[in-house]
Amino acid sequence: QVQLVESGGGLVQAGGSLRLSCAASGRTWSVYRIGWFRQAPGKEREFVSTISWSGSGAYRDYADSVKGRFTISRDNARNMVYLQMNSLKPEDTAVYYCAAQRGSGGPATRAAYDQWGQGTQVTVSS
Repeated sequence: QVQLVESGGGLVQAGGSLRLSCAASGRTWSVYRIGWFRQAPGKEREFVSTISWSGSGAYRDYADSVKGRFTISRDNARNMVYLQMNSLKPEDTAVYYCAAQRGSGGPATRAAYDQWGQGTQVTVSS
């Protein structure tokens, strides 16, 4: 099992920034990717970004809606993954979840991730 704990959410004005953190513990050696997903009220949980967990060259991917505004990074020494969110928009308001992929599956495929954190709320006011 891999345990994931998100932090860093909050209330911010449009155009502002937040940095989300995801702390991983447990069997982190089994992790292939760490992804960020978000779920707004009444909507499906959607892919935001993902990063490979190990290796010198990190693979990254982003949803089109956040490209150029969000940056994902990792610190393996601390078992942390970060999501820097800039130029936030009201439509970014959602609960943000980090998730671990331990097996096969596409990087943006929700079903490929089998370990999830509890989520952190991000609210962007207009």
